[in-house]
Amino acid sequence: MSTPAALRALLDGRWSDLRERTRRQLGVVELPPHGLDRERHREHVLRQLRVLASAGHPSTGFPVRFGGGGDLGGSVVSFEMLGFGDLSLMVKSGVQWGLFGGAVQALGTERHHERYLREIIELDLLGCFAMTESGHGSDVQHLRTTATYDAAAGEFVVHTPEPSARKDYIGNAARDGQVAVVFAQLVTDGGEHGVHALVVPIREPDGSPCAGVSIEDCGEKAGLNGVDNGRLSFDNVRVPREALLDRYGHVAEDGTYSSPVDGANKRFFTMLGTLVRGRISVAGGALSAAKKALTIAVRHGETRRQFTRPGGGEEVPILDYLVHQRRLLPALATTYALHFAQEELVSTLHEVLGGESDVDDRRQRELESRAAGLKAVATWHTTRTIQECREACGGAGYLAENQLPQLKADTDVFTTFEGDNTVLLQLVAKGLLTGYRDHVGDLDALGMARFVATQFVGVVIERTAARPLIERLVGAVSGDDLHDRGWQLKLFEDREEHVLDGLVRRLRAAGDGDAFEVFNDAQDHVLRAARVHVERIVLEAFVAAIDRCPDTEAAELLERVCDLHVLSAIEADAAWFLGHGRLTPARAKSVTGAVNRLCKLLRPHAATLVEAFAVPTEWITAPIAQR
Repeated sequence: MSTPAALRALLDGRWSDLRERTRRQLGVVELPPHGLDRERHREHVLRQLRVLASAGHPSTGFPVRFGGGGDLGGSVVSFEMLGFGDLSLMVKSGVQWGLFGGAVQALGTERHHERYLREIIELDLLGCFAMTESGHGSDVQHLRTTATYDAAAGEFVVHTPEPSARKDYIGNAARDGQVAVVFAQLVTDGGEHGVHALVVPIREPDGSPCAGVSIEDCGEKAGLNGVDNGRLSFDNVRVPREALLDRYGHVAEDGTYSSPVDGANKRFFTMLGTLVRGRISVAGGALSAAKKALTIAVRHGETRRQFTRPGGGEEVPILDYLVHQRRLLPALATTYALHFAQEELVSTLHEVLGGESDVDDRRQRELESRAAGLKAVATWHTTRTIQECREACGGAGYLAENQLPQLKADTDVFTTFEGDNTVLLQLVAKGLLTGYRDHVGDLDALGMARFVATQFVGVVIERTAARPLIERLVGAVSGDDLHDRGWQLKLFEDREEHVLDGLVRRLRAAGDGDAFEVFNDAQDHVLRAARVHVERIVLEAFVAAIDRCPDTEAAELLERVCDLHVLSAIEADAAWFLGHGRLTPARAKSVTGAVNRLCKLLRPHAATLVEAFAVPTEWITAPIAQR
């Protein structure tokens, strides 16, 4: 097998057949013409969504008995592949089949599945995922919309009590959605039972809003204008008792509430945990956009020439310049690293939530934490990478026809939807500090600090499937060579443990102060702890991928790509490594020199590395990227 083919096979991984089938399906999907106004873009996206439905694209993750493929991990991979094309189409498909359909599947029971899933898959029922409110985005547990049960009528009354409780930025709401899965505080005669979800009609068959439902269009956005984001408000809208998606909370005819999960906090986090697929999907879709941008920029760098060498001759391809290599190749290396981490994460999702058996709480918490951390790191990486690619292509990169401006506009919001990245990293840090306690959320900030100070003995660190390999490499560390994989792994582990230990000491030193101030004052440290934790996980995933690569030449190339990823990350965080005695000044200078040498070494392989992403040819229309 040739090196490009071997790299592609490794990148396609566990779902290689599905990836190849999806590439063929994508061949019938049309990219939107440049210059479409918002309404025509929305019309185009809806037409292409129907093309996807006809091709069987959305069925992968749904149960077989409803026409699906029963492949949860595969559904994330299918979504990820759409990131090579029109991102509005990717997001709208995610709203319809991932968020809306996924909520019905995960939170509903058999009668909801029988009633809705086939129509959702076949696009006979378009829906919304109405969670975010104007006043409550990340703090879902305290959203204000209410669903109050009226036992005499056997109905729930869904109500927006104040302007800040308006459902905001809801995909499919402004134009196409017929129903919405509405998240609301559930109220019965027995009291309040926390956030639950109900299926609520929002439009009549003629497209007009249902009685009591107010619909607004969010209007023009910086990107993703093929997605009809809207705002929903409810004025005492009545829905039948059966509208409650009651897998985790049931209301009997007389209003009696029951749940298979004890405790409001545990029930809330269990319910939200089943929806983690959306967060994982965003990370994968973002990485697809980064791969496309790198493909365009590297191809341009291979063909664009400027200035001659001393003595004349042909002008030099701009990718031959070290400064240009430094712009693109470390980003390319990190994209490979994040791809392999994403692949591990999707496999874990499939194993933890993809079966019929009960979910292990500890594994689910670890999955949620890793999903939060990787989504944050991957989407920030995509934002930086696309900007670097745009600049690396000069003025040509600013032309709409070369696709980079649209990629930049469409992915910018990825850092804040499906969870604001800064908040997500705090979630990761909290998981590390509390050791994924059985009842996440029972501790307030001060209580968590006290728990850490009194019970924290060692760092709770997730381990990859390749942990024996990692331990063997670390055990053989010499530290004499910057390319020594054991030294690199040990350096990342040591940094993570040191940062976490420092955070624990900082929280302990705060003592019994104000709960909010204790945690708020340490947030810089909290975010660093989460970030270095994720960086260690990503490196381990890359190492594991190289180990399972069967092609010797491809594996050797990936060894150098991994080195560039690691050493450029060390260079970027050199201040910490120097300040904490992990690098001497001379060693830090050596890191910079090693990054330069790796860039030159990998320059002849740049085209091979981006071609291995196998972005469908039909979806790279940029003139500067044509070979």
